[in-house]
Amino acid sequence: MKAALPLILCLTLAACGDIDSKKTTMETSSSAPEPPAQSVEKTDAEWKEQLTPEQYQILRKAGTEAPNGEVYKEFKHQGAGTYYCAGCGAELFSSNEKFDSRCGWPSFYDPANAKNVKTSTDYKLGYPRTEVMCAVCGGHLGHVFKGEGFDTPTDQRYCINGTVLVFVPDEEKSEPKPEPSEEEPAKKD
Repeated sequence: MKAALPLILCLTLAACGDIDSKKTTMETSSSAPEPPAQSVEKTDAEWKEQLTPEQYQILRKAGTEAPNGEVYKEFKHQGAGTYYCAGCGAELFSSNEKFDSRCGWPSFYDPANAKNVKTSTDYKLGYPRTEVMCAVCGGHLGHVFKGEGFDTPTDQRYCINGTVLVFVPDEEKSEPKPEPSEEEPAKKD
């Protein structure tokens, strides 16, 4: 039964999905956003102007993107990097803690910057779920599940809507090889 629990939870959440998976993508940026200095509060009109319709529905109305969409496919192929809130730029998760839970949404076993992630228990589906929110702007990110038996250090699955994340890949640390000068022939390996 324990092995079936993630599948049951994913099917339950998929039934609640209200965002068309073909329209959503995860933003990628070449540089980290400026971290917010304090809590971010905006009017509903300001959020609608700043966010895409999909991001607004998820972050501000606690929506859920459809599972196994383009965002999930992108997530599975992203390398090392950091994930930020699309609403306010707060650092949320790191690729060091990401894993493929095969549930159809981006999964992490721990937030990279715990001060920017908060949780709250809700009963919207008739049983307790722990909602994950951005602690800086209050945006809905997804839910965290515990005790599902994943081989991770925390046995937690932060099931996150990728549409509300901005991925910033780590810079490559290798230095470019110097090109041989005209006077010096290139060495052959």
